[in-house]
Amino acid sequence: MSAKKTPIYDEHLKLGGKIVEYAGWLMPVEYEGLVAEHEAVRNDCGLFDVSHMGEITVKGKDATKLVDYLMTNDISTMTDNQVIYTLMCNENGGVVDDLLVYRYNENYLYLVVNAANTDKDYDWILKHMDSFEVEIENISDNVGEVALQGPKAQKVLQKLTDYDLNGLKFFHFVDGIEVAGVKAMVSRTGYTGEDGFEIYTDKNDIVKVWREILKAGEEENIKPAGLGCRDTLRFEASLPLYGHEFNDEITPLEAGFKYFVKLDKKSDFIGKEALTKQLEEGLKRKLVGFEMVDRGIPREGYEVYKDGEKIGHVTTGYHSPTLKKNIGNALIKAEFAEIGTPIEIMIRNKPCKAQVISKKFLNKKK
Repeated sequence: MSAKKTPIYDEHLKLGGKIVEYAGWLMPVEYEGLVAEHEAVRNDCGLFDVSHMGEITVKGKDATKLVDYLMTNDISTMTDNQVIYTLMCNENGGVVDDLLVYRYNENYLYLVVNAANTDKDYDWILKHMDSFEVEIENISDNVGEVALQGPKAQKVLQKLTDYDLNGLKFFHFVDGIEVAGVKAMVSRTGYTGEDGFEIYTDKNDIVKVWREILKAGEEENIKPAGLGCRDTLRFEASLPLYGHEFNDEITPLEAGFKYFVKLDKKSDFIGKEALTKQLEEGLKRKLVGFEMVDRGIPREGYEVYKDGEKIGHVTTGYHSPTLKKNIGNALIKAEFAEIGTPIEIMIRNKPCKAQVISKKFLNKKK
């Protein structure tokens, strides 16, 4: 099957975007360069095409009940116009996907899922909807989405809408407002560790929004930003990426995301039994942050050793543009997870010294 293009694809080419295939989509990995785009988002603002993400609606009188049953977080406590981050687990506690749930009301929830998992997630939801009165629809092909991220994001977006963005709280959304003359749903969310907004429109309108935001942001040094810095930004902010920090085999508890697993919520959920058992028995492996002591950049999949014993693998590794250090995340045996523990990363068949540090690489005051 050939790779898909987002509605903004031609704009990326015009802007000199370097295109790669990602999750079945042709996407810009960078324009001017990863570091310049990363720094723009940290200091000013950057604009991402995220139209490849999946959107699934759940409607009907059991909408909240079904979504609560599928998710680790407590969906029953959500209020209208709230957004919540959650995980969807299998029976063994492994992660089917991590996603955002947008609540319009008790009978209408809107799920934003990872591009690579859209079809898998949709099938998973359909498989478990039998005893619930709901209608499920995968509307991904009709939706365009951009993410405007960085400390100047509000200033830029405010130029394009009459809606007072001061009133939009973090992890909340508003629908039916106009952005650049186009009807949109806007949430104060993102994947960079910065303030920012995600803007959803009909796929036919998203190019106009993309162009107008870039125009409105010229004075604020806005840059179009690619997948490359999306990954370094989320990683510095200790935000996980599906397929790296967790997958069908790695549980949220092992990955350090217990906060989003509400084992004490009123309703049962898929994976609850396995996760409860894992917690009671104690974790055998844990996700840790580490910093290189020796030279060398750690990469995903590199093996981790301690005193000649293989103890795990790197899930994400980079030279951090903000910290100017070589850092990474690794899933390792739990007994070596204490901060300060010396470990070795195999880089090109050579053991290189590293040290376990906090996964909270970036201290943001937000």
